[in-house]
Amino acid sequence: MIIQPMNQTVIAGPSNPVEAGTDSELVLKSLQGLAPLDNLGVIRAAGPDAVSFLQGQLTQDFALLTMDQARLAAYCSAKGRMQASFIGFKRSPDEILLLCSRDLLDAALKRLSMFVLRSKVRLSDASAEFRICALAGSAIDAVAAEPGAAWSRVSLEGADLVFLHPAVGVPRALWIAALGTALPQAASMDVALWRWSEVRSAVATITAPIAEAFVPQMLNYESVGGVNFKKGCYPGQEVVARSQFRGTLKRRAYLVHCASMLTVADEIFPPGDPERPCGTVAQAAAAPSGGWDAIVSLQVAAAQSGALVSASGAALAILPLPYSLLDDI
Repeated sequence: MIIQPMNQTVIAGPSNPVEAGTDSELVLKSLQGLAPLDNLGVIRAAGPDAVSFLQGQLTQDFALLTMDQARLAAYCSAKGRMQASFIGFKRSPDEILLLCSRDLLDAALKRLSMFVLRSKVRLSDASAEFRICALAGSAIDAVAAEPGAAWSRVSLEGADLVFLHPAVGVPRALWIAALGTALPQAASMDVALWRWSEVRSAVATITAPIAEAFVPQMLNYESVGGVNFKKGCYPGQEVVARSQFRGTLKRRAYLVHCASMLTVADEIFPPGDPERPCGTVAQAAAAPSGGWDAIVSLQVAAAQSGALVSASGAALAILPLPYSLLDDI
């Protein structure tokens, strides 16, 4: 069963930049095209035990992963804190590619490799072998008959297309291909606009500044396809399951807008209380119509209080989430 996100009070502050008439139309028109990405890297897991190995390490069920699917997954510490997040898909029954933030790829690969032991799997940094591009809106039409559901995968000639959650109603996908493969025939898109769309999708990517800061539910991962509660053990599973089943979770991910700059790992505060942070910025980007949008992991009680400020004292406006929160798994 799913429920709509809890009532989120919109605090006095800048309006939602994509609900401002002409500006909205310009933003939606601009969020179309292709943008090469340099912030993502690729870990390859190859071998007869690739699936079973990842099954025992990540929050998602890779044993059930089919060739037309992708998976959002977290790699957690023993305390259930997210050390990395991945978008994974099979290129063959014995080969899985994991896309993650480049700034923590080396650390994630090193830690995963510690647990290979006798498993018949080879883990490697394959970033130099692939090119990753963002596709949004009409650019998807250049490579696919129609937009697919989030976390679906289409195998193209020499490339893979992984569909993501939409942003402000615009379909989005990642195009992954061997280096040297011709790019899709699509107009160029400003990568800054893509980074803003990542924020507005409200699906956060773990980067180095926030590694080990959150359990998956603090970023709503259970509600966007990032956690499977019916699979076998993985590091931190007991903590993640307890947070879900015992109702002990006190933080959730919210979308916010601020007139001032917000940066990953910035703390958020109640007004007039700069010594008691109540939230942390997980991902942020400049909004095309001004100000900054961010995914913020907030104490639920603080979010419901109706007043929040950044470290600089600028007011935050809480925006509606673009998806429903999972209530009962």
